[in-house]
Amino acid sequence: MVASTDRRPVVVGVDPDPARRMALAWAADEAARRGVPLRLVHAEGTPTRGYRRREVRPSWEEWNEALHSAGEHVLQEAAAFGEARQPKVEVSGLLAEGDPVWVLREQARDATAVVVGSQRLSRVKEVLGSASVALPLMAHASCPVVVVPEPEHITHEPYFVVGVDGSPHSAAAVDFALEEAALHGAVLRAVYAWWPGHFDVRDEQAAREECRRLLSETVAGLTPAHPGVEVRHELLAGHPVEVLTKASAHALGLVVGTRGHGGFTGMLLGSVSQGVLHHARCPVITVPHAPAPEPE
Repeated sequence: MVASTDRRPVVVGVDPDPARRMALAWAADEAARRGVPLRLVHAEGTPTRGYRRREVRPSWEEWNEALHSAGEHVLQEAAAFGEARQPKVEVSGLLAEGDPVWVLREQARDATAVVVGSQRLSRVKEVLGSASVALPLMAHASCPVVVVPEPEHITHEPYFVVGVDGSPHSAAAVDFALEEAALHGAVLRAVYAWWPGHFDVRDEQAAREECRRLLSETVAGLTPAHPGVEVRHELLAGHPVEVLTKASAHALGLVVGTRGHGGFTGMLLGSVSQGVLHHARCPVITVPHAPAPEPE
C-alpha cells in the first residue's frame, strides 16, 4: 500500500449506458487503493437527437429539463454502483454542460487521474468521430488519463508494463507506473523498444548498449521511492506500438508518456500512445510530463 496525503480525486467520465461499467469500476477501485475521493462526471450533450422531423420539438425549457433529469438519473445509478463496489470511498457527482472533452480537461486540473471507457472503436471512428473523448483528452489533460476497455480485460498475472525511451516524458510514466505497481502489489516490466537493422554490426551493438544504459538510468533514478516493487528491465526489438502491445497482452495496465521520443529516430511517444490505445487490450494509462518551473 502506498501512503499518500494527496486528496485529489479520481475523476471518471460516466457512460450513460448502465451496461458499460468497466471504467467506473476501475476508477472506484483506484480511489480505494489511493484513499482519495471518487468524482463522477457526466457531460450533457445537445439534445438534438430522438425527435422525428415532423414532430414538434418541445420548448427549450422542457428540453433542458428533460436533459437534466436524464443526466441526474445517470449519475444516481453510477453513484449507487460506485458506493456498492467501494463503500469506504467518498463519492460525488457532477452534471456539467458542454463538450465532454472540455469538461473532463477542466476536471483534470485538480485530479489524481481521469478515467474514461473505450468501446473498441475502429481507428477511423476513434480519430474522426464526434463522440471520441480519449484521444483529445490524452493529448491535453494535465494529469494521467486511463482508458479502460470494454469488455473486462482478463489478466494472467499481476504486472504492469511501462514504455521507456530515456526522455523526461517516459521518466514521468515510469514514476506513475511504479506507484500503480506498488498499489497493486504487481511486478513492473520496464520496456525499451528499439529498431535494429539500420547499423552495421559494431554500430548496432553500440546502439543496443546505449538503449540499455538509458533504460537502466531512467528506472534506477525512480525505484528508491518504491523499494518493494520488482522491476524487470527488457530491451525488445521492434516497432514500439507492436512491442508494447504484445508485452502488455495480459497486463493490469500499460503506461506510456505522451511527448517523448520513441525507440528510433522520428518516432514520437505521443504517436506511440495513440497507437497502443488502438491495439492494446488492457487499460492504457498516458502520463503527461510536468515541465520544469521557469527560473525566477
